[in-house]
Amino acid sequence: MNFDFSDDLKQLRDQARRFLAEQCTPAVVRRSLDGQETHAAALWREIAQMGWIGAAIPEEFGGAGLGYEGLCVLAEEMGRAVAPVPFGSTAYLAAEAILTAGSDAQRREYLPKLADGSLIGCFALSEGNGNPEPSAIHARVVGGRLTGSKWPVADGGIADIAIVVAIDEHRQPGLFVADLKDVRRHDLQTLDPSRNHARLDFDGLPVQQLGSGGWGAVQRVLDRSAILFAFEQVGGADACLQMAKDYAQERYAFGRPIGSFQAIKHKLADMYVALELARSNAYYGAWALSEDATDLSLAAATVRVSATEAFHLASKENIQTHGGIGFTWAVDCHLFYRRSKQLGLMIGSAPFWKNRLVDLLETRNAA
Repeated sequence: MNFDFSDDLKQLRDQARRFLAEQCTPAVVRRSLDGQETHAAALWREIAQMGWIGAAIPEEFGGAGLGYEGLCVLAEEMGRAVAPVPFGSTAYLAAEAILTAGSDAQRREYLPKLADGSLIGCFALSEGNGNPEPSAIHARVVGGRLTGSKWPVADGGIADIAIVVAIDEHRQPGLFVADLKDVRRHDLQTLDPSRNHARLDFDGLPVQQLGSGGWGAVQRVLDRSAILFAFEQVGGADACLQMAKDYAQERYAFGRPIGSFQAIKHKLADMYVALELARSNAYYGAWALSEDATDLSLAAATVRVSATEAFHLASKENIQTHGGIGFTWAVDCHLFYRRSKQLGLMIGSAPFWKNRLVDLLETRNAA
């Protein structure tokens, strides 16, 4: 398959890259990292006004109707800028859950507000350590009321609504919409403070159920978001490669640029190979997502594994290429390393997705 984005989407990508280069500078990221603000609220408002949050939401529900390819393009640029905004939580997770599992009335109630940025969404899945599996879910809904705790929840401290994974009255996991206005929240310290994380405690909170798809509905949201997060990871990995290459060309040692040394060349080559593998898988994932292809789950697991590995490798080798200065607070390498770790765990660890990939391949081969 020879897949590429249209000229219009490439133009959108270029415009987004220029905008974020101007408005999402390292200084903006560091304000959240330093605890001066929970997220870049001004940047979030501008992103909402441009329609980015609702890129994949149909126009009938207040979105821009650009489709998933448009959202993938924007996701890559958000990753490149290490944007400290709840874009993934709102656009890839909350909006996707409502769009794929919600009723028409729920879509009309929530999607326009998510699309215009007046509501921030989050996805409350984890309950401490562990991967997203039915056996790990203990929060329960009885009589339409939710009890239990979720942590860590990305953007949980700033979100207005949460899509909560909980056990329903039929003892099956499902998706529920929760208004977080009166919910107890506790901010958590994580490796990446530029993205807010919190613990949410529910004590009989009234909630609405999204459909009745069981764990299949949860996994569908995870698969679709995995492709979108992969584009963020590809954007971050590409930014790391460019940083490392630029530094290797400018930094001199023993009268020569360090990029002329074989050890540095090998680092850059390894980063490039991992990035291009992830990019290739991401492009296939974008097609599968846009077409709702039968092998979407396989595409999602494949790109999740390759993109997570590419971003981690690139962020790590970027630090190594910079040498001692790469470990300092003043240089921006650690911004990407922190984000690579955060994205790599947000919807399940690398081993979880590797096991899922193997299971899907075995099922396909046995068919």
